[in-house]
Amino acid sequence: MLGLYAYVFQDHGALTLKKYTLFNTLLTLRGNPRGCVYTEPLWGIPFNLYAPYISIYMVALGLSDKQIGLVASIGAAFQVIFALSSGVITDKLGRRLTTLIFDIISWSVPALISAIAMNFWYFAIAAAINSVWRVTQNSWNCLLVEDAEKHQLNDIFSWIYIANLVVGFAAPLAKPLIVAFNLIPTVRGLYLFAAVMFTVKAIATYRMTEETGQGKVRMHQTSQQSMLAVLGEYRHVLQDVLRSPQTLYLAGIMLVLGITTLVSGNFWAILVTEKLHLPNQDLALFPFVRSSAMLLAFFLVTPFIGTLHFKIPYIAGFASLIASQVMLVTAPQQNYWVLGLSVFLEAGGLAIVNPLTDRMGVLIIDPKERARIQSILFVGIILLTSPFGLIAGNLSALNKDLPFLMDIALFAVGVLLAYLAGRASDKAQAASEEASA
Repeated sequence: MLGLYAYVFQDHGALTLKKYTLFNTLLTLRGNPRGCVYTEPLWGIPFNLYAPYISIYMVALGLSDKQIGLVASIGAAFQVIFALSSGVITDKLGRRLTTLIFDIISWSVPALISAIAMNFWYFAIAAAINSVWRVTQNSWNCLLVEDAEKHQLNDIFSWIYIANLVVGFAAPLAKPLIVAFNLIPTVRGLYLFAAVMFTVKAIATYRMTEETGQGKVRMHQTSQQSMLAVLGEYRHVLQDVLRSPQTLYLAGIMLVLGITTLVSGNFWAILVTEKLHLPNQDLALFPFVRSSAMLLAFFLVTPFIGTLHFKIPYIAGFASLIASQVMLVTAPQQNYWVLGLSVFLEAGGLAIVNPLTDRMGVLIIDPKERARIQSILFVGIILLTSPFGLIAGNLSALNKDLPFLMDIALFAVGVLLAYLAGRASDKAQAASEEASA
């Protein structure tokens, strides 16, 4: 079992203690992976405290379902601009400095705005500024993986998710605060706390890391180029992306996950409180269930994933996600057990699918053009994702189940893409073996 110690008999019969590789990786991390992984809880704790209440906080301040969907779409639209420029900014400023600057802009500033929000416009402005996270998503990912040991990638991504899952157990701490001080004052306080913690995290990551080798190369190569000149080179990079079937299937899976995450993040709490009639303060219970399920998946399931063809766990993960959404839309009112099982299945599916997607992205993308290829993928996904905030908002206004019925269809598409990606991988491997023979 992952995370436990296994007693192993050596040839001489002695009983020795052998650490599982996941914990061994955590203890032996050095350099940038260490700085990125160890500081992740400083972001995860404050985010998990306020995240379950974002949409109902908006409702409490007078926003309609359509306005909440519009806020999501505004954020997604601005993300196009920052995702497109993220590769250029990351190459010119460097991975480390870009992460520091844009972490503070994209997380600390919107948290402060949300803490004093009074109406739709505050949230629209906060969403536009928060969209800058697309820049730091690119730079931080490069900072994390470019100088990392390739054999540690799966463990590194697992620990990033685990770090945010463990801190998810802090979410129920908000429940007694809401009971004592009511929803709006409590969420305002949580946003203020988050603004401080996000800033501390950005500074700590900066101090614990150094510029990557490839980052130094790209800073030198682009030092005499304007941003427009570097952007002009995207055409050749885009052509390489379009010629790679595996990259396109990966992009499709990322699109499915992007849309469904947007829907769940904005409309799950609304469905649960308005259709299933759960009290606001009880929402904090479900991040606990979600974190528990994902941890179990990491500790019990992921050790076996490496022994399977990647399409098998991919399909199993998407099947679990479909089952979770079916249970959600059919759950009886105030039935905590059915809703809890739905959250459990969703979390387990994501614990399988997300790390596989991240690892595939690292292995497929050309390391010399990582920042710009990631930028192109992010832009394409955002352009296709951005309308779905408004679409889901209109669907939710008609029927609270409709956004999640859409998720079921999208997860079914994910199953098909996983199958096609697996077949493309098999053909590429067979062609490579034939050429070497």
